[in-house]
Amino acid sequence: MEKMKKIAITTDTNSGMMPYENEAQGIFVLPMPFIVDDVAQLESVDLSREDFYEKLVAGSNITTSQPSVGEVVDFWTEILKEYDEIIHVPTSSLLSASFATAKAQAETFNGRVHLVDNRRLSVCLKSSVFDAAKLRDEGKSAEEIVQTLESMGADYAIYFSIETMQYLKKGGRISPAAAAIGSILKLRPVLCLSNGKLDKYTIAKSMTKAKIAMKDAIKNDLNGKFKEYAEKGEMRLVCVYGNNPEESKAFEEEIKTLFPNIPFLYNDPMSLSIACHTGPGVVSVGLVRVLG
Repeated sequence: MEKMKKIAITTDTNSGMMPYENEAQGIFVLPMPFIVDDVAQLESVDLSREDFYEKLVAGSNITTSQPSVGEVVDFWTEILKEYDEIIHVPTSSLLSASFATAKAQAETFNGRVHLVDNRRLSVCLKSSVFDAAKLRDEGKSAEEIVQTLESMGADYAIYFSIETMQYLKKGGRISPAAAAIGSILKLRPVLCLSNGKLDKYTIAKSMTKAKIAMKDAIKNDLNGKFKEYAEKGEMRLVCVYGNNPEESKAFEEEIKTLFPNIPFLYNDPMSLSIACHTGPGVVSVGLVRVLG
């Protein structure tokens, strides 16, 4: 009888997961780099969330980057000293060039590194990592795990309300004129992260109305595109936030009251790669499909 292969799960800090915290479960996290005023820094290693928001609000020039080829190779090589195979669950290929780098390097490991492109980010990516670990622990092969995760990849949506359009303008997501009008009128954009892309969902005139719009979006998704999965018990509610955990916790309680039949999964800090574009005071709610 063939011996079952020992499989590690890897991801990056764009999942909101930190290095070392889940290594006992065979889950490893690659720190993602940022360029802060022309200095490269690694998330959670050189740059904490607190430092990130302090610099962001102070007007530092912060841009996302990607690990070097050498960093990716060294990361996997060290893990493969103990494990037979790796399943790598990275940031959506539609949002980060790091996927292409990972794919090119995975091909040099002679079939020992398997890449998942399920178009997820932030807490939705995190849920995929734990789903991968669950499937592995059930004895599924690497190929079966990749196929399952990719088949579920599009089954999520997160809605964000942001304080200001200035960070969207800085990242080239909207025009300076649109940002200026939004600032004058005190509008609150609501964005949607779905199927690997971050797009505008609607514009609200206040935080109260933005929250109503997000709740309505969740209600529509549960009665529409995610209805089948919700009825099977496979959908979970999530929240992510910027530098405002108390506000997000209060919104979580509102969401739990409104949707008592949908289990709540995470209320986590936002991945800093998204926070570069959304700014600090983010309030959000989303749905993600998980293994039942």
